[in-house]
Amino acid sequence: MSKPKNHEFQAEIKQLMDLMIHSLYTHKDVFLRELISNSSDALDKLRFQGLTDDSLTSDEELGIRLNADPENRMLFVSDNGIGMSKEELIENLGTIARSGTKEFLQAAKASGGENAPDLIGQFGVGFYSSFMVADRVEVLTRKAGTETATHWRSSGDGTYTIEEAERETSGTTIIMHLKTVDEENGLFDYTDEFVLKSIVKKYSDFVSYPIRMKGKEEDETINSMKAIWARPRDEVTEDEYKEFYKHISHDWTDPLSHVSVKMEGAVEARSLLYIPAKAPPDLYHHEMSYHGIQLYVRQVFIMDECKDLMPRHLRFVKGVVDSEDLSLNVSREILQQDRQISAIRKFLVRKIMEELKRLKKDDGEKYLTFWSEFGPVLKEGLLAYNEKHDDIFNLMLCASSHDNATLTTLADYVERMKEGQEKIYFMVGANRSVLESSPHIEKLVSDGYEVLFFTDRVDEVWLQQPSEFDERKWQSVGQGEVDVGTAEEKEKAKIELDEKAKDYDGLLQFLQSQLDEYIKEVRLSSRLASSAACLVGDTNDMTPQMAAILREMGQEVPVVKRILELNPNHELVASLQKRFDSDGTNSDLEEMATLLYGQAILAEGGEIPDPATFSRSLATLMARAI
Repeated sequence: MSKPKNHEFQAEIKQLMDLMIHSLYTHKDVFLRELISNSSDALDKLRFQGLTDDSLTSDEELGIRLNADPENRMLFVSDNGIGMSKEELIENLGTIARSGTKEFLQAAKASGGENAPDLIGQFGVGFYSSFMVADRVEVLTRKAGTETATHWRSSGDGTYTIEEAERETSGTTIIMHLKTVDEENGLFDYTDEFVLKSIVKKYSDFVSYPIRMKGKEEDETINSMKAIWARPRDEVTEDEYKEFYKHISHDWTDPLSHVSVKMEGAVEARSLLYIPAKAPPDLYHHEMSYHGIQLYVRQVFIMDECKDLMPRHLRFVKGVVDSEDLSLNVSREILQQDRQISAIRKFLVRKIMEELKRLKKDDGEKYLTFWSEFGPVLKEGLLAYNEKHDDIFNLMLCASSHDNATLTTLADYVERMKEGQEKIYFMVGANRSVLESSPHIEKLVSDGYEVLFFTDRVDEVWLQQPSEFDERKWQSVGQGEVDVGTAEEKEKAKIELDEKAKDYDGLLQFLQSQLDEYIKEVRLSSRLASSAACLVGDTNDMTPQMAAILREMGQEVPVVKRILELNPNHELVASLQKRFDSDGTNSDLEEMATLLYGQAILAEGGEIPDPATFSRSLATLMARAI
């Protein structure tokens, strides 16, 4: 047997080691995933080549083995796959990425790894992750169809040795001389049976070859090899689907529904997606992590939460995507933004929206559960210009003045619209009960118009953006003028209001002078029926709800004065006019102005700017009345 020969890595290999250990991999545990993935690739290659070369086939079961030696702090990862020749070993382990280590390093450093070459499945960079946990690494490998093995050794210091060796069968064994355990820095005891099983369970549970290790009593297979998403749907029971959901989501409530689909064409992928029954506590905390779509490539776990595969308004979806075709960067932890990702994302979104439509049509009770938990999140999609709003509009359920006990769809609202009605009328507020009793909707409802009520925080935002449903624009009944009826009816109502405004001109100006700090205009209203007054905003003004949202976000919000509208047919307004006509300097009128403004604020569920003054005025008025 020849003596071992020293070889030098390319000059930049030490830089690669530093980059590998400190930058490319977030968790050191992934070294085992990388080595198992390489072994799986080697087994795939042997099985494929064996289809056309009978000399490469045998009765031996293909598989992967882990052996731990706690006493000597060593870990062995073996397979009986295709193996490597001496030349392949030098090429694969002495030259990184084949295009050159220097070029690889430049690309990785320039982009933080995002544009690094697609190296998944190549025995090279993934192998070097073993130096995160080992001081010395050895490789014993024998190419299938040959008799000679090769032994490779390195301490990752810029050199390695190679010599001829012996190995009973073809395949590869990685021998790691492990570093000292340092759990604070992510170095665990990788000779511990529990630690190894946990890593395999997390990252490699669905590798299609058995991964075996010596247990306390006998050999045991520590991966399930049961990729439920890859099995025919008619072979998977409902209980199995539910159990798998609980396994990946850590949610012990059964899901509302699941979608098992296969994407075919230029990009192929299998996916198993779930719609949960209950929202997780961190659903609205953007800075917190949530378990969404797990990504696998050839049944090897890549990441726990692949946000690129699902838009934020569908972040409640759980599940697994497994693809043969995805482009990954060197660490397999960040996906490259390419057309493959866009294609899979588009496919998944379409399938989830189809399932939600099916639930809405065929299982109203389940859909109500979904909407109560995730409706506000789904509506966040209306904020995105690149998403289809019609799909979300058709899934929307809304509270309505039509029926205070149930929710309605937009399609049903449009079907009930009065003849000649051109817009969809709505109000936004804190809760449904306040909106149902709002003075803003009195005249509309009494005239037979239906008003939709929106109470989620996101509603205030998307409703201010230009949008239409069924070619009908949205119209807030608390903003601007609300004109209803035919052109002739609108003109007649305007003339009548203008005539009454002349009679009330003095009172309107007086109230304006008293409330000028808070309001921009006092005018007569055509939207009120039983209430004396209400507050409205100009068409393009910021609403109080939006101002409150911005203040909660820590932003400075300019003061926006609103419009006080009075009902000329209300007895209180008529009495005020008589009092003003008889004695326009009466001090009671000043207090009544304060009370009228405060009443309008309270009617919409708002907060009075000066509660003490309002309380004194109310007490004084009550005392005089008694």
